Amino acid sequence: MSANPAESVMPDNAAFAMRLARNIKGEVLFDRASRGRYSTDASIYQVDPVGVIVPETIDDVVAAMAIARDEGVAVLPRGGGTSQCGQTVNRALVIDCSKHLRRVLHVDAEARTAVVEPGLVLGHLNNALSAQNLFFPVDPSTHARCTIGGMAANNSCGSKSIRYGLMADNVRSIEAVLSDGTQHRFGVIGDNLGDRMPATVADLIQRLQVLGASEADEIAARFPRQLRRVGGYNIDALTPAARGSGRDNLARLLVGSEGTLAFSAAIELCLYPIKPRKVLGICQFPTFRKAMEASRHIVALQPEAVELVDRTMIDLGRGIPIYRATIDRMLLGEPDSLLIVEFHGDADAPLLAKLAELEALMGELGHPGVVRAVDPALQADIAAVREAGLNIMMSMKGDAKPVSFIEDCAVDLDDLADYTERLNDVFERHGTKGTWYAHASVGCLHVRPVLNMKDPNDVARMRSVAEEAFALVREYKGSHSGEHGDGLARSEFHEPMFGSRIVRAFEAVKQAFDPIGLMNPNRITQPARMDDRTLFRYSPGYGAVSDFTPKLDWSEHPGALGGMLGAVEMCNNNGTCRGFDAGVMCPSYRVTRDEVHLTRGRANTLRLALTGQLGADAMASDAMAEAMALCVSCKACKRECPTGVDMAKMKLEVSAARAERHGVRWRETLIAELPRYAPLVSRVPMAANLRNHLPPLRWLTERVLGLSAARRLPKWRADKFLDKEAATATAASPRGEVYLLADTFNRYFEPENLRAALKLLAAAGYRAVMPNTGGRPLCCGRTWLAVGLVDKAREEAARTMRYLPHDLPIVGLEPSCLMTLRDEYRSLLPGSETDRFAQRAMLLSEFIARQKPALSLRAMPGTVRVHGHCHQKAFGAFPDALAMLRLIPKLSALPITSSCCGMAGAFGYQAETQAASRAMAEADLLPAVRAAAAHHYIVADGTSCRHQIRDLAGREAIHSVRLMERALEAG
Repeated sequence: MSANPAESVMPDNAAFAMRLARNIKGEVLFDRASRGRYSTDASIYQVDPVGVIVPETIDDVVAAMAIARDEGVAVLPRGGGTSQCGQTVNRALVIDCSKHLRRVLHVDAEARTAVVEPGLVLGHLNNALSAQNLFFPVDPSTHARCTIGGMAANNSCGSKSIRYGLMADNVRSIEAVLSDGTQHRFGVIGDNLGDRMPATVADLIQRLQVLGASEADEIAARFPRQLRRVGGYNIDALTPAARGSGRDNLARLLVGSEGTLAFSAAIELCLYPIKPRKVLGICQFPTFRKAMEASRHIVALQPEAVELVDRTMIDLGRGIPIYRATIDRMLLGEPDSLLIVEFHGDADAPLLAKLAELEALMGELGHPGVVRAVDPALQADIAAVREAGLNIMMSMKGDAKPVSFIEDCAVDLDDLADYTERLNDVFERHGTKGTWYAHASVGCLHVRPVLNMKDPNDVARMRSVAEEAFALVREYKGSHSGEHGDGLARSEFHEPMFGSRIVRAFEAVKQAFDPIGLMNPNRITQPARMDDRTLFRYSPGYGAVSDFTPKLDWSEHPGALGGMLGAVEMCNNNGTCRGFDAGVMCPSYRVTRDEVHLTRGRANTLRLALTGQLGADAMASDAMAEAMALCVSCKACKRECPTGVDMAKMKLEVSAARAERHGVRWRETLIAELPRYAPLVSRVPMAANLRNHLPPLRWLTERVLGLSAARRLPKWRADKFLDKEAATATAASPRGEVYLLADTFNRYFEPENLRAALKLLAAAGYRAVMPNTGGRPLCCGRTWLAVGLVDKAREEAARTMRYLPHDLPIVGLEPSCLMTLRDEYRSLLPGSETDRFAQRAMLLSEFIARQKPALSLRAMPGTVRVHGHCHQKAFGAFPDALAMLRLIPKLSALPITSSCCGMAGAFGYQAETQAASRAMAEADLLPAVRAAAAHHYIVADGTSCRHQIRDLAGREAIHSVRLMERALEAG
């Protein structure tokens, strides 16, 4: 076997993949698109792996490592893939632990310990522990998606490290698989000695102890005395000084080793009692330096955390709709910087006293005015802003982005103000600026200079900034890696930071654990240069393909392909879409846990396709179709992704490319042309509905069209809605007129909703106007968009705008249709006219909530459980739906916490997506509906949502307008 399997070229990857497939139960992914999706993490780097496995068991891992060892291929364990420095990319066999290896193996509440598998997400662990009033205290901002194995590999920290320390302080032992296949539990050194120890492990431990003793003085002299030191290996655990202190633990050596020493099969963690109460004080500062100077004084109050938010983050956060209101509540005036100070405890009174002390301190320092956050809901919103900090910074549009490479250097609090000021001088000297935020309590601030990694001059500038920044860190006796590890970005700088003798000691540790170089080679030891552009995501020659032209307008983004490539590149792999605590995003990943069915996975596939890395005509390829197959176009990513990746819009481009290249199948034609043939079919509703009642017809439509025989299609109605009904229902208009958008679905399948809308508008004092088209009713064009017929959708959009002129509000009932007017029309027909048109479009609930008409509504004592359509949530319209229902006296309107219902237009009817559709519904929505009392109303404003609830939960859900109709006073 070669000394460095990462450099070996496989003569027959197919044979290697087949050998793996025969010997493990999990998935084996060697195709180009899959490897491409695992070639990046949240850093600036991209390295194609040899292949990927998704093991089902630890036995799979052991078997795969043995095969890789035999084949001379390196191995790279991977969790959430959100590393900032390139730790989780390599020319290796990637082992994705996040899908299956996520069990809590054992909890000892009395001893306050837990043993878990490496793929378990931190947030899921703490949810499981909460019933025993325990939690794991290391809390990175990525807690909703980071895995325990990844945290251990990275020596993660989080905002509470001032109180609880780092990952290395909270891991008691690690059951590891070594590169030769030996398995051993590494813990306190004394506990590792014994007769049953394998000879290879005994020899390993003896060599490590000798190393620790011989290098003890050098370690004491060269290791920074910072809490936040995660660079290199934790060889201080091997020194005589560590013995008896609890730090003489070989697990400490594995923690922070970035998968370069062993595979962590089971990790034993220290747990702590939950402190049930929390208060926040948000301190306001006129300058960044004043905030830095105040940090050391605030820490004396013994807070749980002190987090910085700078002016750049304030301004960028305000530009993201989901965070705007929260940030405004955090501010008094227009401060330059904020410090968010947290106090935790068991009772309110002592915590409020701490807030009073903080306010007094700020007054003494000349910065009076502290925003108090004692309401848990506000605290949660502030936490969401803080946790999204890195990604909010990355929401800058254009090629120049805040780049992570000196991000988390740590210095003493007494030096923090001077260090940050001098570092800003470095940025200015090199013609850039930095964005700042994070852990002021421990002198570890996240700073990212704004640079363009496509520009060789900026790459050279990056290196110069790194060298000068690390020189400053050495001057202040700080740590050059305070949280995010080494990877490709910082391993090269160990020698100037620690000295050559310590680096040789690191190499000796690597050699002792992994003499054959199997485990994630060339990270921490023997690294590449951090500015080697051949390892970059934007490598030399990177650029857009010439064989693809977007159908939609992407001009809000700079860059190639009319801005589309820039829009796709907004995905920085931060992995927010992997979280299960988001409102909706990402429904398909929630049910599959597959990287391919993740917003990040799709964005990476698109970027590779648009830059020629997946071959010719990749946008219309089967690989791209697979990546988009389970995307339900919920638009949640447009709102919930901190960088605003709009995958629903991107999917339209893929569908259009595929339709243009391969044509449109019968089923897609049937979906697209629904608005055209609906007026004819509606004349024979009994015949049209026969399919639902005759099993042979169901079977035939599944065989011919792929429409699942297990699902009933929408029922055509004999009493379809007619435009002339508006004239008689809303003759008087003391408050004005509105256009009522009678969408195809409500017009032909649920006309009672439109009739209820007419009554509600009339009661509110409005006259509903139905445009006279002289023929086929108007349609938003969404059915054509759904199958990639963008040009036909554009024609329909132009027709709709032509028949809805003037400045009247356009009111609709179906969220997916109405939001098409507000969103996709801007991309189909860009310009100021469309912008004005889009601003007029609103759901009926939005219109009522905003206009606040004097409605005479009878009391309806009871409860309504409300499911929000994905597009209602994506465009911030769901609160208005609740607000309208809360106008009904004595009615309690409670939102259902849920992701997508899984129906998503035709998605829920397709035979090939049945399992995914049902799984999406079962994730949150259906259990909540089934748990609702029989006398509770169920409201869902989406046609698809109502059908899914009826068909799969057996409950009748109604549109909110129907409930308003019931509450209207008679006469």
